[in-house]
Amino acid sequence: MPRRSTPEPFALQVGTRIRELRKERNMSLGALADASALSKGHLSSVEHGLAAITIQTIARLAEGFGVPPMYLLTFAEEDERAKTAELLRYLPQTEVRKLRRQIQAQVAARK
Repeated sequence: MPRRSTPEPFALQVGTRIRELRKERNMSLGALADASALSKGHLSSVEHGLAAITIQTIARLAEGFGVPPMYLLTFAEEDERAKTAELLRYLPQTEVRKLRRQIQAQVAARK
């Protein structure tokens, strides 16, 4: 993918999110690049908003982090649903399943 000379705003926002997740997990740029099957140079460009980000890149990064791609594209400061998704990342799968069932029951009760 071509490298930009100035960051594109949304690409920079996604890149910042990727950097935050990488640092949260104490991963080096090289470790995430290896886990995602991307080059360190490309990953650095992604984090700085200088690379055009493809769906394939998002999928590889999500796999490298071990999270669904949605977590790379949600920004808690912008939306209540994104805030909720962010909190879900910290729960074990069993708790997430419980919450999903509770939410499903609430939605079904409204119909």
